[in-house]
Amino acid sequence: MAITLVDPEGLPKVGAYRQVAVATGSRLVFVAGQVAWDADGATVGAGDLAAQVERCYLNVHTALTAAGGTFADIAKLTVYVVDWTPDKMPHFLDGVARAAARLGETPAAPGTLVGVAALDVPEHLVEVEATAVLD
Repeated sequence: MAITLVDPEGLPKVGAYRQVAVATGSRLVFVAGQVAWDADGATVGAGDLAAQVERCYLNVHTALTAAGGTFADIAKLTVYVVDWTPDKMPHFLDGVARAAARLGETPAAPGTLVGVAALDVPEHLVEVEATAVLD
């Protein structure tokens, strides 16, 4: 495994992700921001943040698999959520949990969640991009 996830002393343990990813691999994989599109380009889960988060994470998984990786290889996730407010966190976490259950692995890489005004398509509520390191 090219990534070791760490929660250093002196930083809070968040639970949903680790504070630091130490990468020792030699191949970087940059996954473009994934939105809630199926393979045909149709939006999945219109109006449903949890469903769209789940789909985004499944799409990240598909992209990583094509590169020979898994969620365990992710060094950093960045998530963009339209009109973010803290009361949306349970829906966001529900979507992540649903994706983890379907994939059999829990994304725990360091992450940043950014509230944005809009994404490329009005129906899209979330976009997830990833940087992975492979051996």
